[in-house]
Amino acid sequence: MPALGMAQDTGLIVAWHKSEGDAVKTGDVLFEVETDKATMEVEAQADGFLNGLRARAGEEVPVGNVIAEIGAEAGVPEAASAAAPSPELPEGASVIMPALGMAQDSGRIVSWHKGLGEAVAASDILFEVETDKATMEVEAGTEGFVAALLAEAGEEAPLGAPIAIISPEAPSNPVQLSQSSAASAARAEVAPANEPAVKPAEVAKPAPKAPAAPRTDGRILASPKARRLGLEQGLDLSRLVDAGHPQPFHVADLEFLKSLPATAPQGMTAQSRRLTAELAQDGFADFEGWAAETAGLDDANALLAGLAASSLKGGDAIVAVEAAGRSLRYAIAGGLGDVAHAETDVLPDILLRDLRMSRVTTVDLGAEACPVLTLTRSGPGLLITLECAADHLTASESVSLLSEFAGRVEQPLRHLL
Repeated sequence: MPALGMAQDTGLIVAWHKSEGDAVKTGDVLFEVETDKATMEVEAQADGFLNGLRARAGEEVPVGNVIAEIGAEAGVPEAASAAAPSPELPEGASVIMPALGMAQDSGRIVSWHKGLGEAVAASDILFEVETDKATMEVEAGTEGFVAALLAEAGEEAPLGAPIAIISPEAPSNPVQLSQSSAASAARAEVAPANEPAVKPAEVAKPAPKAPAAPRTDGRILASPKARRLGLEQGLDLSRLVDAGHPQPFHVADLEFLKSLPATAPQGMTAQSRRLTAELAQDGFADFEGWAAETAGLDDANALLAGLAASSLKGGDAIVAVEAAGRSLRYAIAGGLGDVAHAETDVLPDILLRDLRMSRVTTVDLGAEACPVLTLTRSGPGLLITLECAADHLTASESVSLLSEFAGRVEQPLRHLL
């Protein structure tokens, strides 16, 4: 069970897209998982056959627990073929490989700051982890003693995999394992090879992907990865709609899209939306000065990003801000509640262009890879323009986003209170 967020403890399996014994390829969608923040598709990380399903649709599974295996042969879980008995893991709270980025699959242990048997506080630095974007220190998260280290310095561990165990009492037999040995031990503890937690017959086969009725709102349903790869490769997902291909679209459907006869040059879908809102006064200018003087918030771009994110349902988003020749990305949680810098190569949920200091008064640049909000001068007030592709936001979602953002820019303090 992967970790889809920093504070996630469990995940609810919504549906399986593959059945016991099915052949799978890297990138195939295995199942959908739901947390309190979002529902996401989880893809296979290797080629092979799906074996040893240990959780049904509708079950809540702790992060880091093994829920299935991908083996070289159908019906032969890796745990069943293990030659040597796995060491028994001590009891305690598991420390998992955390999610430090949106596109992270694994992390490399740089070094351990605590050794076996050492006492730790919840705020103590336990280890350093490196991804392809950054190196960060990770805290223990719980108080106790280091009872097991399940990965060695220099090893890669998958996102959500247990890499340490902290027990409430000093361990009599602390365990040090490599990541491969730890994975075998975890499989053995979750479900012994001779007692699978869920028999193949008990796992409901997923319903075949039936053709869906054409949508009338112009929106295209696609997984985040399929949408991102489509944008990167210049593929127009609307051609799948025209071909009658069933939605939602996944990565595997892109191959079918590439096989379609070439017609017009592929690129962004032709349908786009453009809405404008006019504000009589620029309420953000006064708020910007107040925030810097009273609250010590002197990053105007971060404030704008927070207002844009809070205009979305949930208030969690990656917002890119382009202003004064600079481009910055912010990771927003809960609107203005938690604002931090994000990785620069992550596709944002919203692009915000602040042209208040330029001579540009109106914009009509067309849809881009994500919805774009642009601020321009209009006398003593502001003009806010929203441009997006039709498959990014429905008509009602577009109106809601622009209305919410315009209201927050016009009266920022009112929305904070």
